Amino acid sequence: MQPASHAFIGIDLQNDFCPGGLLAVAGGDEIIPDINALMADFATVVLTQDWHPAGHSSFASSHPGAAAFSTVQMPYGPQTLWPDHCVQGTEGAAFRPDLRSDPAALIIRKGMNPAIDSYSAFFENDHATVTGLDGFLRARGVDRITLAGLATDYCVAYSALDAARLGYRVTVRSDLSRAIDLDGSLAAMMAAMRAAGVTIV
Repeated sequence: MQPASHAFIGIDLQNDFCPGGLLAVAGGDEIIPDINALMADFATVVLTQDWHPAGHSSFASSHPGAAAFSTVQMPYGPQTLWPDHCVQGTEGAAFRPDLRSDPAALIIRKGMNPAIDSYSAFFENDHATVTGLDGFLRARGVDRITLAGLATDYCVAYSALDAARLGYRVTVRSDLSRAIDLDGSLAAMMAAMRAAGVTIV
């Protein structure tokens, strides 16, 4: 059992990010059993859920003529345009049915603001608007975090980088994460995490 100061964050283990989903990550379903087992080692477990309103500004369908996976400039910087996914209340936005969500002390829903995307469990993509997760963890005396989930090079990596920036000791279980790897994004984000002091297992 990990000490109480060490929390686990499971990132976006949702139907739309698994095979058959609208933004499927290859092998996304394979990691669920081991994540279920890992959660038993932590007193504090947090799960995140992408939870977009229909017509979210990060959807390619909201930008006439734009292709999915292209990039546009938003007021907060460059934004990848995604296929519609994890729309609030849909089956795609639900956690994988084989995921044990009962150990979660907190479920962070992100991407709810239609004008800004949110990869990180800690901040929206403006790197300023908070989700409240930092305050929750501090109140529980957490100073170390292990992360796993979907996708390694987006929501897992952004969460890890923000956690490191906030002063947490951070470990990413790359064996229990799967990547989209869009235009070399996996190698770039792995390098960025290592440069920030994140331990990658």
